[in-house]
Amino acid sequence: MIRSITHLLWLLIVALIPSKSIYAQSSESITVNNGQLYIMPNTLISTYFDFKNSNLATVFNNGEFQFYKDLYNDGLFTYSTGSTSSLSSFKGIEVQELLGSKPIQYFNVLFDNSTKTYAFDLKNDISIDGTADFNKGIVRVNQDNTSGVLFGAKGKHIHTSDLSYIDGAVDKVGDASFIFPIGKKGLYRRAVISALEEVLTAYSSEYFFEPTDAVYPHQNKQPSITEINKEEYWIVKQVQGKEDSAIITLSWDERSTPKELLVNPEKQLHIVSWDDKQKLWIDLGGVVDLVNKQVSTPIEVKGMSVFTLGLVAQEDPPEQDIVIYNAVSPNGDGKNDYFFIENINRFPNNTVEIYNRWGVKVYDTKNYDSAGNVFRGYSNGRATLNKSDRLATGTYYYVVTYQYSDNRGTQMKKKTGYLHLENQ
Repeated sequence: MIRSITHLLWLLIVALIPSKSIYAQSSESITVNNGQLYIMPNTLISTYFDFKNSNLATVFNNGEFQFYKDLYNDGLFTYSTGSTSSLSSFKGIEVQELLGSKPIQYFNVLFDNSTKTYAFDLKNDISIDGTADFNKGIVRVNQDNTSGVLFGAKGKHIHTSDLSYIDGAVDKVGDASFIFPIGKKGLYRRAVISALEEVLTAYSSEYFFEPTDAVYPHQNKQPSITEINKEEYWIVKQVQGKEDSAIITLSWDERSTPKELLVNPEKQLHIVSWDDKQKLWIDLGGVVDLVNKQVSTPIEVKGMSVFTLGLVAQEDPPEQDIVIYNAVSPNGDGKNDYFFIENINRFPNNTVEIYNRWGVKVYDTKNYDSAGNVFRGYSNGRATLNKSDRLATGTYYYVVTYQYSDNRGTQMKKKTGYLHLENQ
């Protein structure tokens, strides 16, 4: 049997008593909305049965709507423009399906279901404009149903862990940096993109805990690459907007990342990418963060989609090479007042770039330290930061590229790493 929520009195109660909780309980197995359901802020509705929003029906959730069973949406399921109080909570004790023919637009959403393996079977498109709280339960994206998850320009997530993440592809629109809440087989294995240039750009990412060699042959690689992760890889690609570029950050985990890659990560661990045009694995470089167990590309990349971790051969440092000092404290005491690169004047064909932790370039110059052009803790980066702004104390990372010549010829060399800025 079916219970239809079409009674005017019931809707008025929902709209006019914002400080009370309303629970819909009955002996029927499904509750159907055939009309307009408007949930006021500070109002709680809970349904302990499957809930269906029919094709001509509307749900405007500006309060909290709790679901303990499945959600079918064939109509309009959204929140009022400008509302930040909207919360949809999924709190079942068995697998909950989210399905239907029309997408669902959430502001805030809570996943809180302790069912093992996966708790939520997503067979519909959902968008998240506020915060996704991954408290308990893995969300499986059922790609056979062309379902997907889209985070809006200000969308974010919290409490993501091995216990709760998204198993499948996740899209993100907007120019802000973003951590993709992705994983597989009980492992949360994030990927990160830096801030972008275009606000309408969208990126997509998915993690795969499976061998890479069969599809992307490891023997096809640049000579500098000595080892490629055999067990896992990530898809990170642009899916919308004018061609953009991003710094890519990948994490490692001793439970999934081959141990031979982690012997000396700070010296040899890089990000490698499959170049589909060349049919070749290429080295993208690597800035290693041992504390957070992650590696970032030293510069923005574009046109790539398949990424994983790899080892590169270590080079013996040449004589009279540059030496980088990675502490900057511009307080006028004569010690570390600027980013000092010893011997950089020997290599005038050089560029120095500095990025913040979100991947935004805050400083760049050519022929470093040739005419007072040194980094003293002020920004001269792109339009996302005001030029000549004093930068906050914290950790940044540098990319130094320079032309080096010896008896073997001329080559462009690149050094990357972290620097600490103490800007009082």
